[in-house]
Amino acid sequence: MRPLLIITLAGLIGTCSSPPPLLDQVLETGELRVVTRDAPTSYTIGPDGPSGPEFDLAQAFADDLGVALIIDPVASVSEILPQLLSGDAHMAAAGLSITDTRREFLSFGHPYESVDVHMIYKLGTGKPRSVDDVIGRSIEVMANGSHVDLLLSLQAAYPDLSWSENADLSGAELLTKVAMGEVELTVSDSSDFNIQRHFYPDLRVALDLDIGDPIAWGFPRDSGDTLLARADDFLIKADRAGLLARIHDRYYGYTKKFDYVGTRNFIRHFENRLPRYREMFENAGAEWGVDWRLLAAIGYQESHWRSQAVSPTGVRGIMMLTLATAEYLGLDDRLDPHSSIFGGARYYARQTERIADTVAEPDRTWMALAAYNVGFNHIKDARTLVEWDGGDPDTWVDLSDALPLLSQRKWYSQLPYGYARGWEPVLYVNNIRAYYNILKWLTEKEDLNNAIEPDPEAAAAVTPEV
Repeated sequence: MRPLLIITLAGLIGTCSSPPPLLDQVLETGELRVVTRDAPTSYTIGPDGPSGPEFDLAQAFADDLGVALIIDPVASVSEILPQLLSGDAHMAAAGLSITDTRREFLSFGHPYESVDVHMIYKLGTGKPRSVDDVIGRSIEVMANGSHVDLLLSLQAAYPDLSWSENADLSGAELLTKVAMGEVELTVSDSSDFNIQRHFYPDLRVALDLDIGDPIAWGFPRDSGDTLLARADDFLIKADRAGLLARIHDRYYGYTKKFDYVGTRNFIRHFENRLPRYREMFENAGAEWGVDWRLLAAIGYQESHWRSQAVSPTGVRGIMMLTLATAEYLGLDDRLDPHSSIFGGARYYARQTERIADTVAEPDRTWMALAAYNVGFNHIKDARTLVEWDGGDPDTWVDLSDALPLLSQRKWYSQLPYGYARGWEPVLYVNNIRAYYNILKWLTEKEDLNNAIEPDPEAAAAVTPEV
């Protein structure tokens, strides 16, 4: 940790009086104030409101306490400790790893996650195979974070190791710099890397610097540990109830499978195939109340956006509709892209309607996608299996465990709708989730570029001042 930051934090500690225990403060005010990072792995604000793994978990904790959640997002890790030690926040839920430096100022609760820490490089720039290989190359990391502590520990054995620290960029943004060739190397948690590699498939792991680094919530030291103890009880219960697994699946489930070639092809097809059909997807999405990018992701999974696609089993068209489905939808030509896309949108919307009202988003979407692939009746059978096992049939994480059992005689022989290749809808959903997230990222980049770049026609229409 930098000397200036230590002096600042020490000053904050010295000026603090002895307030009531944190849990008492939270219950008396009816508010749980949480500082977190504005990052995909913690907290973001989107069209549907706040989301992120730390937000979901903190909201569940606030609900458990019976208080309102007040989120204070910050841009960098270096802003978290001052927020806590000044009393502006009761706790930090920001994907913090437990380090000796942070223990000087924080008490950490029960670890609820772990990450691996990697040295990341760009394919084609030469893979470092040891710490010796990175010496002399440009390395940039987040300032005042655990990655700096890790590099400092390595520097004791490799005195020539050097790096620069950036207090303004997040881990995801530093990975972008590596992908763009602006810096050679960075250090990244596996959670950040697993998301960003879908957007930048040339990113690669050079070295594993730490494996299984524990992640925990942080609380100001000498604050009585009452809130920490209550949080530990909540996290242990949340783990046993499957909440941690559901949150992890919601934000990271699609990252388990990564296909370098497939991702590069997808981005290329976004540029040279999708434009022919994009307006159809947009219009179909508007008509049926579905995000057009989700429909496009379904179309890519089904046919790679090829209108004349035909499978050996007889399904055909961009949305790969069966003959029975086309007849149900009243479609005459499955190879007509307009008919296929609008028919697929209508069929997907129908699956969404059939999912039980007790299923919340995003699990509702994942189950509807699975029904689009394997048929709704097999989803019903899988829900029965989850109930037999004592799980929660309204969660995708439990349903995705049960679906593959539909291919085993021991199970499908006891169910009304029989055998199904149950592993296929699980892979299907994970692929579409990956494509959908890449599409959201690509279209958001388009929106940003359009906001920055002036309209040449509009600019020409402006009369210059004389």
